[in-house]
Amino acid sequence: MKHLTIVDHPLVQHKLTLMRKKDTPTAVFRQLLREISQLLAYEVTRELPMTTRTVETPLCEMEAPTLAGKKLALVSILRAGNGLLDGIMELVPSARIGFVGLYRDEETLQPVQYYFKVPADLEDRMVILVDPMLATGNSSAAAVDLLKKAGATKIRFLCLLAAPEGVARMKEAHPDVPIVTAALDERLNEKGYIEPGLGDAGDRMYGTK
Repeated sequence: MKHLTIVDHPLVQHKLTLMRKKDTPTAVFRQLLREISQLLAYEVTRELPMTTRTVETPLCEMEAPTLAGKKLALVSILRAGNGLLDGIMELVPSARIGFVGLYRDEETLQPVQYYFKVPADLEDRMVILVDPMLATGNSSAAAVDLLKKAGATKIRFLCLLAAPEGVARMKEAHPDVPIVTAALDERLNEKGYIEPGLGDAGDRMYGTK
């Protein structure tokens, strides 16, 4: 997988446009995020390891493909990452779930950790780290640092929107972590927000300001 994959499927792009609109209601925004996360999950799980097992169809016995190894681990960067997490869990209900609590210091734009809880045996699992926005890349890079310290070696990062600055930061810090996103936007503004973007994903998901 390339370092950056932009999922340009028509349904993904259409739903993203609806999410960008400033007058999209909170409930609709949440539903769209859940739907788009499932479409993005198709791409980010493309390299899950496979094996075969013997099954009996109504007509005969066959060797059929099935997932191999330990269950996938999904890790959300709180709080906005939960919007992507919910949709992917519907597709992969057996996945193990983890959380990384980070907030961005508005003065320094650097991440501050307040929570970390992940599944055991990360070294034996593919880990998908989710956060809707890859802006400066500082929080995402810090979250990957924590996952690697916990033993993870096969990590993918899934986001809704990315800024060039965030992609560059992640590539510099973790060139072994592929990024899957719905769009690469133009830039970051002076406050570190993606433009044109869609605003603060957490605020729009939960109706907070």
